[in-house]
Amino acid sequence: MKDLLAELALRHGVPGAQLAVWRDGDLLTAETGEEEAGSGRPVTAETAFPLGSLTKPFTATLAALLVADGDADLDEPLSEQLAELRGVPEFTLRQVLSHTAGLAANTAELPPGTTRARWLARHAAELPVHAPGTVFSYSNPGYLVAGRLVEEITGLDWAEAVDAMLLRPLGHEGAGPVAPGHLVRPDAPPRPIREQSVPPLEDPAAGLCLSARDLAVFGAAHLGLGPGTSLLDAGTAPAMREDVTEGLAAGAHGLAGGWGAGWSRYGSWFGHDGTGDGAWSHLRVHPPTRTVVALTANGSTGARLWESLLGRLAGTGLRVGDHPRDTSGTGPVPAPPECAGRYVNGDWSCRVETDGGDLLLSVAGTAPVRLHVGEDLAFRTPSDGGPRAAMPYLGRFLRDPATGGIDRVQITGRLSVRREERVRK
Repeated sequence: MKDLLAELALRHGVPGAQLAVWRDGDLLTAETGEEEAGSGRPVTAETAFPLGSLTKPFTATLAALLVADGDADLDEPLSEQLAELRGVPEFTLRQVLSHTAGLAANTAELPPGTTRARWLARHAAELPVHAPGTVFSYSNPGYLVAGRLVEEITGLDWAEAVDAMLLRPLGHEGAGPVAPGHLVRPDAPPRPIREQSVPPLEDPAAGLCLSARDLAVFGAAHLGLGPGTSLLDAGTAPAMREDVTEGLAAGAHGLAGGWGAGWSRYGSWFGHDGTGDGAWSHLRVHPPTRTVVALTANGSTGARLWESLLGRLAGTGLRVGDHPRDTSGTGPVPAPPECAGRYVNGDWSCRVETDGGDLLLSVAGTAPVRLHVGEDLAFRTPSDGGPRAAMPYLGRFLRDPATGGIDRVQITGRLSVRREERVRK
């Protein structure tokens, strides 16, 4: 396992990585490379990696523990559980954890030191952008709401609660050295990114740093295995991974096959992915075979490493559930000019413009990139698919069922609505 990980890390330019596999009752781990490129400090089993959004299942599990204890309710309006949400259109904890509450994609910036209670009191009215329970739209602020609920019920800061209620019961003995992320470039050495851009306010959505072994133990706890055997009762864990997106007007396109209360679904597997500044993490759990696979990588091409790893594992008979990120085999077709326009989700926006027979996408004011659009209006940004290439944007345009006009765009799960007349170049 170590040789395989070293081979793939070298191929994809990832300075350091960890792999953990729980299978047949045994936990196997492997590490390769350096914590920071050129530092000479080897990655060990204790090295922590930025998890990015793989933090979300930990926050969801905290909330599920409170539900199991009768202190919170998955399907009661959160406005009845958090005073800051009174007067806001009603949504539930289950909807928040499954990204179906209709909340904005990103968090409005506040001065450093702002508490989650103060943030929510100030911005609660701005959060709803879709009718609750109608669409899937990935939302980081939703997990700030969940983190705030944990704080309200436990009286602890979110970080204190995740440590006391999850990490220590799982045998975690404190953070080891943290591997910084790296920007991996095809023709230059990896460039360290020593500080993650996640502010403390957003810790419940993306703030944890853990090892692949920690992730595997966490995943095993959701199967009733390992140190966390008594962490979750027999009903709570399966309920968290039940897909709630079937039948919605927009599902989890480009991210997973479905979504539960904190977990994404990949057929018979469940799990989550995380990306930070120059870092990737992945966790997959398979209840039928009681198998867990976890990977951490401190390079921006970590997702490429993951895809290569899954291909190699499949060759050994271990077919890990996943959702394809690169549809480079799909040929483009002429894009409908009516796709052009400005699309908004809260304070986040993108613009689509026509350029001859093509479409150009500019996300949050960045330089425009060309789209390859398929017949079903799904699209991707160009990618050469090389081992050290960045992953493409994946998305799709959606039509209004009543009028047939294109009125929404979904990019990496975030659903934005057209807010002005189409723009032509």
